[in-house]
Amino acid sequence: MRNEQVQDITQINKLPIVAVLITGAFLAILNQTLLATAIPHIMADLQLTENTAQWLTTIFMLVNGIMIPITAFLIETFTTRRLFLSAMGMFAVGTLICIAAPNFAVLMTGRIIQAAGAGIMMPLMMTIFLFIFPIEKRGTAMGMVGLVIGFAPAMGPVVSGWLVEQYHWKSLFLLVFPLAVLDVIIAYFVMKNITERSFPKVDYLSIILSTVGFGGLLYGFSSAGNYGWSDQVVIISIAAGVIALVFFIRRQFQLEQPILEFRVLKNPLFTITTVITMIAFIGLIAAETILPIYMQRMAGYTAFESGMVIMPGALLMGFMSPINGRIFDRFGARWLVIIGLALLTITSLLYTNLTVDTSLAYLTIVFTVRMLGISMIMMPATTAGLNQLSKKMIPHGSAMTNTMRQVAASIGTAILVTVMTNSALDTGENALPSDMIHGVNVAFYVAAALSLVALILAFRMKETRPEQVKENPQAVGAGSMKAGQ
Repeated sequence: MRNEQVQDITQINKLPIVAVLITGAFLAILNQTLLATAIPHIMADLQLTENTAQWLTTIFMLVNGIMIPITAFLIETFTTRRLFLSAMGMFAVGTLICIAAPNFAVLMTGRIIQAAGAGIMMPLMMTIFLFIFPIEKRGTAMGMVGLVIGFAPAMGPVVSGWLVEQYHWKSLFLLVFPLAVLDVIIAYFVMKNITERSFPKVDYLSIILSTVGFGGLLYGFSSAGNYGWSDQVVIISIAAGVIALVFFIRRQFQLEQPILEFRVLKNPLFTITTVITMIAFIGLIAAETILPIYMQRMAGYTAFESGMVIMPGALLMGFMSPINGRIFDRFGARWLVIIGLALLTITSLLYTNLTVDTSLAYLTIVFTVRMLGISMIMMPATTAGLNQLSKKMIPHGSAMTNTMRQVAASIGTAILVTVMTNSALDTGENALPSDMIHGVNVAFYVAAALSLVALILAFRMKETRPEQVKENPQAVGAGSMKAGQ
């Protein structure tokens, strides 16, 4: 590979690098929800049960969650350019396998390879952005990341809802593949080596414990929504995940060069912003999971209509994320996050009175306001936390943030779907739609309670205007949390 030396950041043309990173991350995250409304079509074509077919979505989240903790180690081992091209190349190969898949096993293989590449993309993009942009411009830069995080998963159901009604389900992968290949080709010429390599020693036991720990938890909680919390496989998976994670975390504190640096959690502001973004991401993914189920199975709407409910909110979130980034650069994160969490809590409560006759306009407006709130939370809170870390710790902080967000999305969605199912007045063959909708309303009460907890935590954030943050190259982080000002 050429250009192995780290480039002088001041001499780098940032625009093409930002473009290829955002495109790659957009495609990677888009694939998390792209199959959401296509599952019934895949079930019919490949003759699958619902429990089997849902793994096409779950496996993507599982492998993503497993890869993210390893990414900090990969960033410190390989050049930026080589790592990006490898990750994006894996994603493109996985997509091609999905296009050619003659059966479920091959399709699953393609999804696993896709997810392995995608799992590297988000932490890598966030780390590069924090390296190439000065601290006073990070809010704007991370606003673009927020655009990807919110816009891509929101667009997934819309795109898939339309395509699968018009064409074969493989058209979803046919859409993504040329874009992925084009991104790899452009990146080959424009990507530079940004991050510095420290060549940490490979600790294979940590990688195994991390894989079993995060994989076990994600598998267990993802399966709970289908099989119930008392299922033996669910219990064993969660127990194995917890035990492996305990040993993994203990080992990281003992290693001189840990794979995932848990010491970043010693910084109170980083920890509190991580918890807030976890709850916000639960609010985002859970709503996108529960609303289509309610609309299609209980209220009689089509897959395309349920996707269209998400569209205005997705567009608004995409539009507002860079604007919120600029507001963050000028005023800090605290009040942005507080207002955003207030909107998230209110909209969760507005979704607790759903009926068979709830209008499309009501669902769309509430979801749009909800997405506005999430856009004010995700990247401002994330950036405020990462700004407290030294440059050496940023890759570890980024990996930690993305790992916790992925775990929260899987666990939170599983819990809310289980609440929805268990709270339904009747789920039998003769159940009335109103009986099942009761479970949806209860699930949003739980979502509102979670948002309220995050709102209370947000009042304990300190202001994080750039001039107040001093980058300390030695310490884990310079920031601290103090009472609301």
